[in-house]
Amino acid sequence: MAPTGPYGTWPSPIDAALAASHDGRPEYIGVVGEEVWWTEPRPDEGGRRALVRRRADGAEESVLPAPWNVRSRVIEYGGHPWAGTAHTDGGPLVVFVHFADQRLYACEPDKGGEPRPLTPVSSVGGGLRWVDPTIHPDRGEVWCVLEEFTGDSPTAVRRLIVAVPLDGSAAGDRAAVRELSDTTHRFVTGPRLSPDGRRAVWLGWDHPRMPWDGTDVMLADVGVDGTLRAARQCAGGPDESVAQAGWTADGQLLFASDRTGWWNLYRVEPDGGTRALCARDEEFGGALWKIGQKWFEPLDNGLVAVVHGKGAAALGVLDPETGELVDAPGPWTEWAPSLSAAGSRVFGVAAGPRRAAEIVELDTRTGHTRVVGSAHRDVVDPAHYPEPQVRTFTGPQGREIHAHVYPPHSPDHSAPDGELPPYVMWAHGGPTGRTPLVLDLEIAYFTSRGIGVAEVEYGGSTGYGREYRNRLRGQWGLVDVEDCAAVALALASEGTADPARLAIRGGSAGGWTTAASLVSTDVYACGTIIYPILDLTDWASDDGTHDFESRYLESLIGPLAEVPERYRERSPAQHPEQITAPFLLLQGLDDVICPPAQCEHFLARMAGRRVPHAYLTFEGEGHGFRRADTMIRALEAELSLYAQTFRIARSDIPTLELDA
Repeated sequence: MAPTGPYGTWPSPIDAALAASHDGRPEYIGVVGEEVWWTEPRPDEGGRRALVRRRADGAEESVLPAPWNVRSRVIEYGGHPWAGTAHTDGGPLVVFVHFADQRLYACEPDKGGEPRPLTPVSSVGGGLRWVDPTIHPDRGEVWCVLEEFTGDSPTAVRRLIVAVPLDGSAAGDRAAVRELSDTTHRFVTGPRLSPDGRRAVWLGWDHPRMPWDGTDVMLADVGVDGTLRAARQCAGGPDESVAQAGWTADGQLLFASDRTGWWNLYRVEPDGGTRALCARDEEFGGALWKIGQKWFEPLDNGLVAVVHGKGAAALGVLDPETGELVDAPGPWTEWAPSLSAAGSRVFGVAAGPRRAAEIVELDTRTGHTRVVGSAHRDVVDPAHYPEPQVRTFTGPQGREIHAHVYPPHSPDHSAPDGELPPYVMWAHGGPTGRTPLVLDLEIAYFTSRGIGVAEVEYGGSTGYGREYRNRLRGQWGLVDVEDCAAVALALASEGTADPARLAIRGGSAGGWTTAASLVSTDVYACGTIIYPILDLTDWASDDGTHDFESRYLESLIGPLAEVPERYRERSPAQHPEQITAPFLLLQGLDDVICPPAQCEHFLARMAGRRVPHAYLTFEGEGHGFRRADTMIRALEAELSLYAQTFRIARSDIPTLELDA
């Protein structure tokens, strides 16, 4: 029989260092000649993103050594940061964005030598930033998106499509960068050229819309001189979100639109009309948080690879003529919006409840799949992995609330009869986002010790159609809080969780939901608030956050000029007297999305309230922790908060000092 021990006290081989070293997932796949390339996180190398290649013989290697960090800061969340092509002499040419200075660089890794800069440096505001590049060797240019700051304010910025010379002539001369588009739209994606090179398509949108509210599909002719001419809107609009647009091999235009309430795939017909290729109450697109995300990829044989699902994301192969859709086989239940193709082969990033993210190839001729990069390895006995449950709960007004429930689980220990476990509600960021059902050692860190986790897909989450997503319009701080509380109370009432040992945690928008929950409910014994929004009025000010989300609150709360009292009423920082539960506050000092000032002002108002709390800050970290030492400290501090609050005896982690 397994030894008996109270929930939360179980020993586990999954320590904070192990969880931190496996945080993050591969991203931004591309095919270069006969090789597959991608970026992957390196928490133990200062949190950089490495560019990795899989050679034809199967060997994996980094394209660039440390400290090269392949990551863009356009719209702060970035996007596709590199492009590659095979030279006629066999050696690849790659262009990439280096995080430290945000310049675009070129290198030929097989020929040696240091990467050479293609773009200049600007000292104005946030400088010059680049994303979503495409190499055009025949023109000797890289076409991409430029984000150019025109002043010191985070909103003093313009974005446009440009052409950067490959010869390096723009490395010290901004004027050598050709501007291809005007500034009709505040935000744009990189252009996609038709196979004959005569047309280009891209997405654009403006404040106060977010891309999941409404985007315009822009189509232009490409002149023989390499200019974009007669740009016109061909789909989309203020109330229609198009997540991606691109071309088939024979020059047909495809786009993923939510015009029916679900992101489905459409084709522009010769008469200018559009046709749904697979009409379903499923998502074939998603929230465009990063420039260049890809939910579909046309193949040379006329088929289209698609990421699709409801509350999940499978990889399927669609026949656009018949509408037949066949899913890829394998243990993966979640495919990221990062696809690439070569001939009849599709490459993507896939994961599952018992497999971390890895690079997978699907051969559409045979239907076979295989792992070709960043392969999952069981770093501990899989018996210690959590066993998630997909649940649907009933919330206020009878609305459905989707959630992933991870009960405490250990092969070596069990709890005494009659004891109920503590549970932590996890509120995801966004808030227009969702949590994938995949192996996450951060979750396993808690469940393997006897602490349950429930990821709540509160109203406003993606993956369940526009109606579900729109539940949060004007209701942020209400619906998300109610839905998390409903799941927590349901778990307690059904005898799954201890009602006296419930907690909540979240980062970014999830940090907001956590803080708002501690203010407006008495459901939770404590909370972990990670790089949060705490004062809406401050966040909506001119310098409160970055440009991309600077008008986000107009849909989530309402226009500040019209409902200023709503901003005050909903802000946790305005109600310190209503917080009585202990809390842990975690913040990166380089965060420009949710700046440290949000936490500092909040703590100033909490002074003298005698509520136990801790505030940990991390140098060199922005929005989302990437360094191993940061994640280790944060995880151990969070566990210590729960141990102290729930009276769990643990001596294997540093004790978090709580101030009153």
